[in-house]
Amino acid sequence: KKILLFGAIIAIIFSGCSPKNPGELVGVKYEVPYHPEDSRPHGMQLIPRGTYTMGANDGDVPYAHTTPKKMVTMHSFYIDQTEITNNEYRQFVHWVRDSIVRTFLAEDGGVVGYEYLGQMDDYEDPSEKTEKEIERPSWILEDDSRLQKEDGKFVPEIDWDNDDIFNILNETGEIYYSAEEALYGERNFDSRTWSYKYSWIDKAAAASSANRFEPDEDSEEFGYPDGFTRASLRREAEVFVYPDTLAWMHDFSYTFNEPMFDTYFWHPSYSEYPVVGVNWEQATAFCHWRTDLRLSTLQPKDRKYETEFRLPTEQEWEYAARGGKVNSIYPWGGPYSRGSNGCFLANFKPIRGNYIADGHAYTAPSKSYWENDYGLYNMAGNVSEWTSTPFEPTASMFVSDMNPFYTYDAKPIEEGGNKLLRRKIVKGGSWKDVGAFLQIAAKDYEYQDTSKCYIGFRCVKTYA
Repeated sequence: KKILLFGAIIAIIFSGCSPKNPGELVGVKYEVPYHPEDSRPHGMQLIPRGTYTMGANDGDVPYAHTTPKKMVTMHSFYIDQTEITNNEYRQFVHWVRDSIVRTFLAEDGGVVGYEYLGQMDDYEDPSEKTEKEIERPSWILEDDSRLQKEDGKFVPEIDWDNDDIFNILNETGEIYYSAEEALYGERNFDSRTWSYKYSWIDKAAAASSANRFEPDEDSEEFGYPDGFTRASLRREAEVFVYPDTLAWMHDFSYTFNEPMFDTYFWHPSYSEYPVVGVNWEQATAFCHWRTDLRLSTLQPKDRKYETEFRLPTEQEWEYAARGGKVNSIYPWGGPYSRGSNGCFLANFKPIRGNYIADGHAYTAPSKSYWENDYGLYNMAGNVSEWTSTPFEPTASMFVSDMNPFYTYDAKPIEEGGNKLLRRKIVKGGSWKDVGAFLQIAAKDYEYQDTSKCYIGFRCVKTYA
């Protein structure tokens, strides 16, 4: 009786919270409650919302580019704990490579092309095989544990040692170097053909006052003034994804950096070092691919809650670098580049000609030195980092003090674009910079289609 009485009381309490009339305004009921804190991306730190004073601090060197002091309020966002590493960027490059290869293999016979794809000795007419047997292409490895999952399906790895596959791909003239370019007769991939095509919606164009929706008098469709349609918000790009490894040599004159050119990106010893030689356009393409990769593992009902990966704005980067400290000159809070024990606190050029005084001649592993109070490594030194913000010295005068954001669509030079409009802000200083460029407020710029051996990047993701 006590149990029944208790149950009746609970039922009365909860029934009082629900409207008796289904026509009442009670809001939308979601099937599964969404908690963004439960879906923190791997390797990212959550930066809490808050207000900070961005820009130059006392002690900034006059010749360093800085932003005038301005108090701004920032939203919450995730940011990578470290710079994107060689190994992480390789995943992107290999995904592009394998996608191109699978396209060629499918065009040359696909899942039923056994006569071309490796089972020459045991070949049987595909029409005599069962549906289950035909589902598995013969060019994949037999080890099921090496299957990759994409779009919720298992996609097999390619058996690169299969001679028949090599012959198919070699005949295309696009996957491997030609006999004239190949060294020592090896099967070397021609990475110059690895391009990533993607599209996105230009939200900044949609927000422009000149492009607001208006009824089109000539049709029943809603469009934009002067024939500007909603389809015009769609942008497309094709980006070649392999890093410019030659940057190690053309960034410095009369320097023997050939060992870094030969091994830095692909060698396992450098897997946890920051990727360099990646321009702004490649970094932006990586963010798009990373978003798509994450969405491919989610159910459709969960995808709508996801925000995209992107490059940080200048203000987001600076807010994260400060680590919650007020008026800090460096991410670690103090005004000096050495700790109490006399050791350098970042990877930069502390003494002219003595690059290794801080422990590393070039770049350092992505988790070197100490993290700031937000748990972020190398927000000063190691490699400078791309931001999404164009370099405009007067921008602080007109951007909002609530989540400042400034952007424009810089056209390529060959399409009549202005080269000055293709400058993007880089922050943090690098292994080859003096201490002035390690200051949080310092900034420099580089053209978005150029790559340097001292510039990398990290991603951010808006906290929903």
